[in-house]
Amino acid sequence: MGERPVGVTIVAVIAWISGALQIIGGIIQVLPGGDNFWAGVWAIVLGAVTIIVSLGLFRGSNTARIVVTIVFALNLLSAFFLLFSPFTFWSALFSGILALVGILLLYTRPANAFFR
Repeated sequence: MGERPVGVTIVAVIAWISGALQIIGGIIQVLPGGDNFWAGVWAIVLGAVTIIVSLGLFRGSNTARIVVTIVFALNLLSAFFLLFSPFTFWSALFSGILALVGILLLYTRPANAFFR
């Protein structure tokens, strides 16, 4: 395993931040007065998995790359559906762009070499 490409480092940081934001959003949802308890629990679990797996990206774990790709693909899918809501358009657009960029950076030539 060679030196970690900058793109992989960027994705690992984006994944960590994304996981942290999911956890914060989930906590807000499960607190009294929150929108949806079970959606909040799901967000907390998904955020925790994203943070744990992002740490694997720093170490060059191909399994972590696959899991982050799946999580980012799910984020991209949910962002697509949220684009049609006037209340979540901008956050969905930003989230979708980050997920797409993350997936693309994980599969560049230097990233593929790093994860081999």
